[in-house]
Amino acid sequence: MPLVTSAEMFKKVYGKCAVGAFNVNNMEIIQGIVDAAKEENAPLILQVSAGARKYAKHIYLMKLVEAAVEDTGLPICLHLDHGEDFEICKACVDGGFTSVMIDGSKLSFAENIAVTKKVVEYAHARGVVVEAELGRLAGIEDAVNVSAKDSSYTDPEQAAEFVHKTGCDSLAVAIGTSHGAYKFKGEAMLDFERLEKIASLLPGFPLVLHGASTVLPEFVAKCNEYGGDIKGAQGVPEDMLRKAGTMGVCKINIDTDLRLAMTASIREYLANSPADFDPRQYLKPAREAIKNMVKHKIANVLNCSNQL
Repeated sequence: MPLVTSAEMFKKVYGKCAVGAFNVNNMEIIQGIVDAAKEENAPLILQVSAGARKYAKHIYLMKLVEAAVEDTGLPICLHLDHGEDFEICKACVDGGFTSVMIDGSKLSFAENIAVTKKVVEYAHARGVVVEAELGRLAGIEDAVNVSAKDSSYTDPEQAAEFVHKTGCDSLAVAIGTSHGAYKFKGEAMLDFERLEKIASLLPGFPLVLHGASTVLPEFVAKCNEYGGDIKGAQGVPEDMLRKAGTMGVCKINIDTDLRLAMTASIREYLANSPADFDPRQYLKPAREAIKNMVKHKIANVLNCSNQL
C-alpha cells in the first residue's frame, strides 16, 4: 500500500472526531506510533518538521515511513509540518510527501495568500494536498518561535476569504493553543465561539489545531522525579480537544507529548539501571511508552479508533 493523502481521512471523520498528526524524528518514535494506530485501527498522519529533516535527513525519514507502511499495512499520510517557504514545500512534494504545510502566518494577509496559492498550484498538480495557516500561535517548537505579543487569533471572515482565494485543502487556526510544553500561565481556555464561527463560514472544510499536546502530568512528574527540570508545564485539557473534534477540527497535532513520554521513560530506565549502556535497553521501553500514550490519544482524545 502506498502513502495516502489526508483528504479522504478528513471526509470520513468530519464532525465526529479528529485524526492524530504525530511528529516523528527516529525509528522508535515511528514504530511506537504506528503500532498504536494498528491496534486501534485508526487513520494516521506522520508529520516531519524542518528540524526533523535536518536531524534525521529526508531520505532516512522517507524510508522509515515506507517501512512502517509495509510493516503495518496502514494507510499513512506523510506530512510536512510548518514549511516556511515554497522551496521546502517543493522539496517535500518532489521527495514523496503526500501532504505539505505552508506556514505563511508570519506574512501579511496578501503575502500569505500569494505563497499559499503558489504551493497549492504546485502540489495539486502532483496529487499532494496542502495545509495552510492563518493566525499565529505563540510558543516554541523546532524553528517556530513566536512570542505571546506577536501571536494573534484567526479572524473568521479572513479565514473564509483565505480558503476561497488559495484553494488550500485544510487550514490551521489559532484559537488559544500554543507550541511547546508551557501553553497556559493560568486557566486553560480555547475560543470555541471563534472556532464555531470559522466552521460555519467554511462548512465541511477541515480545520487543524497546532500546539495541541496535553502535556500529560504523569510524564512531566516522571521527568522531574528522575532528574528533569520541567516546572509549570501545562497543556490543552483533553476534554477541550475532544470538543474541537466535533466542531470541524479534523487534524490535531501532537509532538510535545511524544517527547515527554520518551524522555520520561529513558530517564527512569537510566536512573534505575546505571550499569546498562546498550541503547536498545532504554529505547525499547521508550518505544512502548510512546505506543501506550498514542493509543490513549487515539481512543480517548481523538476518538478515531476503528475509523479505517
